[in-house]
Amino acid sequence: MAKVLRWGIISTGGIAQAFTKDLLVDPKTRDVHDVVHKVVAVGSRSTEKAQEFIAACAGGDQSVKAYGTYEEVYADPEVDAVYIGTPHTYHYTNALDAIRAKKHILLEKPATSNTAELRALLSAAKEHGVFFMEAMWTRFQPVSLAILEVLKKRELGAPVVVQADLSGDFDIHNLPKTHRILDPALGGGAILDLGPYPLVWAIMALYESPLNKLTPPSNISASIIKTPLTGVDANTSFTLSFSEIPAQAILSCNINVASSDPGVLIRCEKGVIRVATPIYCPMSFTVEYYGAGPGGTVVRTEERRFEYVGRGMHFEADEVARCIRDGKSESELWGHEKSLLEMRVFDEVRKQGGYVLPPGVEKVLE
Repeated sequence: MAKVLRWGIISTGGIAQAFTKDLLVDPKTRDVHDVVHKVVAVGSRSTEKAQEFIAACAGGDQSVKAYGTYEEVYADPEVDAVYIGTPHTYHYTNALDAIRAKKHILLEKPATSNTAELRALLSAAKEHGVFFMEAMWTRFQPVSLAILEVLKKRELGAPVVVQADLSGDFDIHNLPKTHRILDPALGGGAILDLGPYPLVWAIMALYESPLNKLTPPSNISASIIKTPLTGVDANTSFTLSFSEIPAQAILSCNINVASSDPGVLIRCEKGVIRVATPIYCPMSFTVEYYGAGPGGTVVRTEERRFEYVGRGMHFEADEVARCIRDGKSESELWGHEKSLLEMRVFDEVRKQGGYVLPPGVEKVLE
């Protein structure tokens, strides 16, 4: 019998819409037969908004309950797990409320505004005996898994440099200052909104490398240019050094320029992996193998492409269902320590760049 996981959806914004549509794609279309997802409740600012969401994203299924508050979703005994897709700076409060109601958690990235908030949530999840995972969906997609298999074979030698960028031209001069990308009270700017994606490639290729032995970066160096519109970071670059390998990640994110293609380069001793854009859900990658000796002459090229129904968010949902079925408190692929590493990096990047969130936004401080 397939495990049926009953979901409650918190928030009805764009990311929650995309997740819910993927959640309801028939798992058999991606050759998954051991888990099934069912949306049983949606929480929004009003019942009407929740009903509109159900009509648009859940096929108008009359069995899905529409709630005008999040608290009603947490209290619903038919909800096994909640997906939280609210703005970054609401994650801590929303997740803590759900944890206290003993609901399993899939929390949009970045998990929280800072490391202290995340530590507090993890402590609460342990106390209440619930599963907790940050929604780092890229880590579970077929392209990511295939690239990690290529690196594991060591035909490319050791990874040396990872270059990754995610940018978007948000036309910030014509946005209202209350827009999520510009409002510091919502954790606006590049690093918290876009930064998880270049960072996840560094974590996969370098932090997770067997050569690194799960050793944290030995050095983090960051630079930020803030927009005078609201003071959030418009252009951010950060470098992570992994002395254990040794290797380096050169990462960037911007809110006023388009992304480059390829968005990720994983440069190894004997070749390079080029990951197509968008780097949060790439559908292809190319591996170039070098010949013997110096010079980086390409002697063989392999390209791999993937197809599946949906955007790619269902893979992380499958992981949540399997972990809950198996009684796990965290995922082995994207566990708590990786989310903590992410938040420590972002705390340091903001500190070096002088980007401080407004007073009261961060609910827990060190």
